[in-house]
Amino acid sequence: MTEVLPTPPWKKPRRPAAPSREPLTADKIVDAALKVLDTEGLDAVSMRRVADELHTGAASLYAHVANKEELLDLVRERVLSEVRLPEPDPARWQDQIRELAFEIQRAHAQHRDIARLSLGNIPVGYHALRVGECMLAIMLAGGVPSNVAALATDRLSLYIAADSYEGALIVSRYKLDSPEASEHFQAHLSEIHEYYKTLPQDRFPSLRQHVDELIQADSDERFAFGLDMLIRSLETYTLKPSDRS
Repeated sequence: MTEVLPTPPWKKPRRPAAPSREPLTADKIVDAALKVLDTEGLDAVSMRRVADELHTGAASLYAHVANKEELLDLVRERVLSEVRLPEPDPARWQDQIRELAFEIQRAHAQHRDIARLSLGNIPVGYHALRVGECMLAIMLAGGVPSNVAALATDRLSLYIAADSYEGALIVSRYKLDSPEASEHFQAHLSEIHEYYKTLPQDRFPSLRQHVDELIQADSDERFAFGLDMLIRSLETYTLKPSDRS
């Protein structure tokens, strides 16, 4: 048996072997991209930044994701996979549209400015399509004519994404992720309220008189009100049961 001798002082000790890494996958890349998005925002998501999060080089990502555009598509798909979808119920179609809209907004709100990816993009991914399919199917079940339901699916999706994105902008601009920042924001609203009260009466009589109503509703109330306006208009298009094919 060979005796193990101490390392001579003039020889450099060997480096310990690097711990074996689990193989990289598209899912792990999306996990890392979503982590960057949630902590730093959409603009921070890049192939290099995601590679840093995974402790690897950007080149290793391209074996699984073609480019940043595909990565962002996969991230959006991951977020939309969180949206819970109902079975269309003709008797509840209006309530279901509201519930679905709030469900999409909830998914967006949990991931900072992810809603920006919905603006200017035609849905082609599986989860984006299943959300669109559900929204369209609910309206069709409720008797909304197909041409109206198709346009309404597009307009409702735009409304939800735009509202969610604006909400993310406000959170970022005023740093509303802390109680202290929320207090500062409320103080700022009070300043705006007082400023409106000082506007020239002859030029802005309506804004001066109704500033309380303009700022009283919170973001959820405003979102619900916008949905109500859209859904009420859809109701005027609905077919009677006897007219449905």
